[in-house]
Amino acid sequence: MQRMTTRLRRRLAREEGASAAVVALLLVPLLGFAAIAVDVGALYAERARLQVGADAAALAVAQDCARGNCGDMLATARALLDANDPEGTAGQPVLSTNPLSVTVTGSTPKEHWFAPVIGHDATGVSATATVGWGSPSGGTALLPLIFSYCEFTHQVGGPSVTTEQYVGLPKKTETPCDSPKSGNPIPGSFGWLTADPGTCHATSRIDGWFLAETGNNPSKGCEVADLTAMRNQTVLLPLYDAVRGTGSGGEYHVYGYAAFRISGYFFGGQYSWNPPCKGSDRCLSGYFTRFVELSDAWDYSPDAPSLGASVLRLIR
Repeated sequence: MQRMTTRLRRRLAREEGASAAVVALLLVPLLGFAAIAVDVGALYAERARLQVGADAAALAVAQDCARGNCGDMLATARALLDANDPEGTAGQPVLSTNPLSVTVTGSTPKEHWFAPVIGHDATGVSATATVGWGSPSGGTALLPLIFSYCEFTHQVGGPSVTTEQYVGLPKKTETPCDSPKSGNPIPGSFGWLTADPGTCHATSRIDGWFLAETGNNPSKGCEVADLTAMRNQTVLLPLYDAVRGTGSGGEYHVYGYAAFRISGYFFGGQYSWNPPCKGSDRCLSGYFTRFVELSDAWDYSPDAPSLGASVLRLIR
């Protein structure tokens, strides 16, 4: 029994030595797999953070440029990237004028946990974002209203004016713009477009003809809540430069889009807030202004008239 015990101990000792040798041989590939699982995953996570930061930085710089003053582009880019990824650094934004766009690149060296065992201490990670912008060429307005381009130029004097003012709908004009004796460019229409089905919105595009909505009150798709939501808001509205037809067959030709800050309206009855007019008149108060639209509801084009509004789009 003693001899058997001694032999067993010797065999186990030899096997323990062999196991240690196998573990030692496998340690390097095991660490390599750990590097792949942990360090590569960390690289992907860091790149995702950098991409969010680069997107935010490019959008912020583009907004400044679209408003007419790019300012300190590098400072803006660094502030936005740092807010989203403190480990990242933004490079000098690259501005392009044809077409209008700005590109921001964020980068950082990412140190590894396990990869140094196989000779890789860190890897450079980067992410790039490009944002383009231009004047609106088409989209969905939050109100199915349309103004005369002539009224825009006469009442505002330019897209940069921000003085509170009365803006009459086509039924009544206080400018020398041409209109029929009835005061309506299209008999039966009071400046409303036919709304998209079941909504208070109207989709249009430049150089297109769009049906007028007849009647003195808001478009049939509009509720009080739709107009209430527009109070003290800036909205993009189409401007027309030509009309044709009459009544329900009347159409407006869209010239371009302008941004209007709403401070009051009177469309009759319950459709009233801080009314700037009364009786049979229909009007808005507020002012045309510069505005940057970020939603996907609008497109832009270098050929669209520049009337103070811009649309931004994240290109990549």
